[in-house]
Amino acid sequence: MRLPQIFHSLHKRFQKMFEKTNGGGDSVTPSIQDIAGRLAEEQLRLRQLEATTMPKERTILVLGSKCVGKTTAINKFFDREEHATRPTLALEYSFGRRIGSGKAPQVMNVWELGSLDNAEQLLEVPMRTHGLQQLAVFIMLDLSQPQRFWSDLERAYKGLRDTAQQMMQNITPDLREILEQRTLERLGQQNQDDLGNLEPLPFPVVIVGGKYDMFSSFDPAIRKHTCRCLRSMAHLIGGAVLFYSQRMPKLAKVLRDTISHMGFGSPAHPFRSHVVDFNEPLCIWFGTDSWSKIGDTGAQSVERIGATFGGEVPQLQLEKQKQQETPDPAKDPGFKEALIDEMRSQKNQELASMRDVLLRGKFESVQN
Repeated sequence: MRLPQIFHSLHKRFQKMFEKTNGGGDSVTPSIQDIAGRLAEEQLRLRQLEATTMPKERTILVLGSKCVGKTTAINKFFDREEHATRPTLALEYSFGRRIGSGKAPQVMNVWELGSLDNAEQLLEVPMRTHGLQQLAVFIMLDLSQPQRFWSDLERAYKGLRDTAQQMMQNITPDLREILEQRTLERLGQQNQDDLGNLEPLPFPVVIVGGKYDMFSSFDPAIRKHTCRCLRSMAHLIGGAVLFYSQRMPKLAKVLRDTISHMGFGSPAHPFRSHVVDFNEPLCIWFGTDSWSKIGDTGAQSVERIGATFGGEVPQLQLEKQKQQETPDPAKDPGFKEALIDEMRSQKNQELASMRDVLLRGKFESVQN
């Protein structure tokens, strides 16, 4: 469901809620006290409904550019030792559990998507398995390659959007109402003028710019255009922006705190500062940006953001046949399995023998 539809339904609902009629049928404008009281009642009703219908688990989905550090960020969060990080081939799952004092254990499901190539069906797995109610998404992009990352961002967004739209059509009205209300709360009060020009997703999305340590030394013009692109995209979809580098402890801690906040519902606000200067690592929370703050271009669409960024930072359009082929995992030393490798070697020898027999038979038939 697109944002204009969301706000249209909410507007009609609140309009009916605030309408009062006198005995003669004439409409009476509600007072500020009436509006505040009705809003408090509505929020209390939604909170009670949410408490009884929402699952106790939360789900994190991490996707984005290849080799940007998605697995490393997850391992760091879980305090896992890293010997040789294996490339994520498809979709990997892990989970964390936290037990507070006197409280039921909290569970965080973590899904990592290895590649965005033909990933539509894989994207549906975590979203349909756990639902949209407690889902949060981290889109990690490689800032060290600004001439390549737009296609990753665009594909990630469109895949999430298409799957979410299909699921929103099949959920109950009460759940749809809760998701719409949450979307409005994320957008905040500062974006009232922009509401009709946004296309938010029905779950929080954090755009993470990885490898900031390399990006920080780029030409100022490239940094300026890249930051404007990411801010525009995050504002359009109702998301947040965070720059990150595993080599910079301060930024790594902010990402770790943000994962904890999204995955376990930690009450502490993970963004300690609000940074929009392209000379610094961006740190922009939900609902704190606007089109007027981003620039003088006004409201933008996904297509316009991509076209503008492509004109300022030309994007490399590599044909699939010219792209580097994905290495064979069977030959990767990081995926060694003695028993499986031995069986594979035997099978290769059998296949080679069969080919020799077939070739010899064809040669003999030609001679005869």
